[in-house]
Amino acid sequence: MNEIAEPFEMSLPAVSKHLKVLEGAGLISRSREAQWRPCKLEPAALKPVDEWLDEYRRLWEERFDRLDAYLRDLQSKGKKRGRKKK
Repeated sequence: MNEIAEPFEMSLPAVSKHLKVLEGAGLISRSREAQWRPCKLEPAALKPVDEWLDEYRRLWEERFDRLDAYLRDLQSKGKKRGRKKK
């Protein structure tokens, strides 16, 4: 646990508490090897989050594409109007 706590300047009890929360959420698993308690990331637990984010990523990409097309249209109309005034 010292290795995990060191870069974050956290106390060992705080790290232990965070690891218990992550383990309870199924994001990590821990095993025992003598005095060691190795932690393993469980990436499958993040799949629902990834799917949810992907859905919203697509939604926002579509909205930004429509906004981009609208702004290009406005810009081209503005250029056409500008030419008539010359």
